[in-house]
Amino acid sequence: MSKDKPALIVKNKTASRNFILGETFQAGLVLEGWEVKSLRDGKIDVKNSYVTFKKDEAWLFGIKIDPPASLKVFNVDPLRTRKLLLNKKEISQLQKLKEEKGLTIIMTSMYWKENHIKCDIATGKGKKMHDQRQDIKKRDWERDQGRILKNAKNNSHPTKNFK
Repeated sequence: MSKDKPALIVKNKTASRNFILGETFQAGLVLEGWEVKSLRDGKIDVKNSYVTFKKDEAWLFGIKIDPPASLKVFNVDPLRTRKLLLNKKEISQLQKLKEEKGLTIIMTSMYWKENHIKCDIATGKGKKMHDQRQDIKKRDWERDQGRILKNAKNNSHPTKNFK
């Protein structure tokens, strides 16, 4: 692994689809040994993950990390809550945003950074159905526009017009 570019483990695609994302924070994650092994194998589901606060600590809910097949212990909980490592200033800032503006705090991505597993969390406001439809229309139009421009470039090539 290079020190410049973090290696992506997983990205939460439903976060940008269902929320208007705002401010992002980088947080460490408290994991057990078998969870790290499963993350290396890519056995993780983050679709329903969100952050909540208990006793001035940030906790990550809804992440499912499947245990590896080599694990002999049968009493592991793949859906257990995991503690986020943030400093007190960031925690108080996130709590304030959540309480005052009614924002949701969700995990957007998880990655390796210098032999540590980090995750990006972001504040988000839930999108309404019409907002999601507008995003889909915009994405479709941009895709169609790219196709049109690509076809126009291919058809206007000067060597194709000669007989």
